[in-house]
Amino acid sequence: MISFDNTEVAFSSKSNRDLKRAYWLFRIISSPSIVKFGKGATNLALNLRLPISAPIKATIFRQFCGGETIVECDQTIANLGKFGIGTILDYSVEGKTSDEDFDQTVDIIIQTIHRAANDPHIPFAVFKVTGIGRHDLIEKASTKGYTPTSVEQAEINVIIARIDRICQAAHEAGTPVFIDAEESWIQDAIDQWTFDMMLKYNKEKCIVFNTLQMYRHDRIAFLTDCLNLAKENNVKYGIKLVRGAYMEKERARAAEKGYPSPIQANKADTDKDYNAALKVILENRFVFSLCAGTHNEASSALLMQMMQEAQIDPQSEQFYFAQLLGMSDHISYNVAHEKYRVAKYVPFGPVKEVLPYLLRRADENTSVAGQTGRELSLIIKELDRRAKK
Repeated sequence: MISFDNTEVAFSSKSNRDLKRAYWLFRIISSPSIVKFGKGATNLALNLRLPISAPIKATIFRQFCGGETIVECDQTIANLGKFGIGTILDYSVEGKTSDEDFDQTVDIIIQTIHRAANDPHIPFAVFKVTGIGRHDLIEKASTKGYTPTSVEQAEINVIIARIDRICQAAHEAGTPVFIDAEESWIQDAIDQWTFDMMLKYNKEKCIVFNTLQMYRHDRIAFLTDCLNLAKENNVKYGIKLVRGAYMEKERARAAEKGYPSPIQANKADTDKDYNAALKVILENRFVFSLCAGTHNEASSALLMQMMQEAQIDPQSEQFYFAQLLGMSDHISYNVAHEKYRVAKYVPFGPVKEVLPYLLRRADENTSVAGQTGRELSLIIKELDRRAKK
């Protein structure tokens, strides 16, 4: 049985200095009041155009990002690769609204695909549809009964063309690409467009992956629909399985607009459905390929156990584990140490433009019960172990 408490393996790539920097960072973001103050101060500094990039790049950016450009990520890619861990280059610039910016983002995503081609250390590419198209248009395309105007439909068609351009590049390069999940009120269009891409590019192997957020109580039923659609159309269906990232926003919107929340009643139900989805995917592996994106030890151990029982080679490219850079190294490095395929999401982009992503990471570590405490306890344990050597 795997031990996620093996800190020697978990932090084998980290110097004492790295660990101490991470310790103080997690100490800071373990305090909701400090995080709230820091967000306010950061936004004020940006509005005043103060020079804040350097201190951010040396601290939180260094912990959670690979660099400002693809080339700057090379060192991170190489360092992870030494320990059998792949890199998923994630262009994490958010909040763009112009067609020029969207087209530039498409170009950068395609650059990550080309960078990944023939590099075993970069097994996947990834993008968000809201990174290449306006949120309001995607929402209209997702709204049942809404008929877009001719102008809106033309703009929606441009978004679909951008998605197709990325997926075609991925197909030509042989690099699988994840299409990230987003808020429930725009997800229906994303699900449909993603499957349309699978019909074009997933005939021989899984190139296009959809993302399922299991904190939604309807996703097991949706997974069954995915299976049936894939069988009917004779395509492979790639799934990145996650718990989810928009819980507070989802519940607030449901309460405000007076519809039933799409979110599970509690974390136990989310965990139950996540693990049930793992079982469905493994039982139907002639259709599905899986990337289990999880910071949950029990789900990681369960997937390893299921693969062992099904006699699936740990090095099968059909099954991956994934975590975010800077978090849950005790899972990533220990699973990789057992020779399973693991990859880290490695965000990159200009410091100021990646700030929304970084502030979300700080919020996530503050709000997820036990996440920061777990990181701190493991770092302390490893520093103590090294001091006693």
